[in-house]
This record gives sequence, structure tokens and C-alpha cells, in this order.
Amino acid sequence: VLDFPGAITCADDLEGARISLAKALVDIAETNLLMGEALPSPNPAVSDADADIEEPIHLILNASSKVTIVAEPAYETA
Repeated sequence: VLDFPGAITCADDLEGARISLAKALVDIAETNLLMGEALPSPNPAVSDADADIEEPIHLILNASSKVTIVAEPAYETA
């Protein structure tokens, strides 16, 4: 995956490779976000002359957050 260095996988056929790559991309993206790191920006100009096939893989993430409301302590003034 040209925009995600380190995303490496293998499969018996092209469809299996697509599925494995999709899972690997989600894992890498989630790890980057948990570590506070930015996701790589897509670069449509990047290419690999040695690749047998190049096709876009669209990574769609849903954001959510867990909010915990903690009551502020009551302070007494003297």
C-alpha cells in the first residue's frame, strides 16, 4: 500500500488480498490514531513501476468518542 508504508499482507488470490489489505489498513489507522499520530495523506501521484496491479483502496473510518461527565468538587470558602 503506497500511502501506508508497512501495510503488508498475502493471500491465495486477488480477492483475498483485497480483504487482508482492508483489515491491515484499519488496524494501522486505528493504531496511528490511538498513538496520537496523523494518518498518511493520500498521494494519487505515487506509483510503483514493479507493481503488477494498482488500484485505489478507500479507507473509511467512523469517529466516535466516549464522554464521561465528572462532577466538579464542591469547595468551601472560609
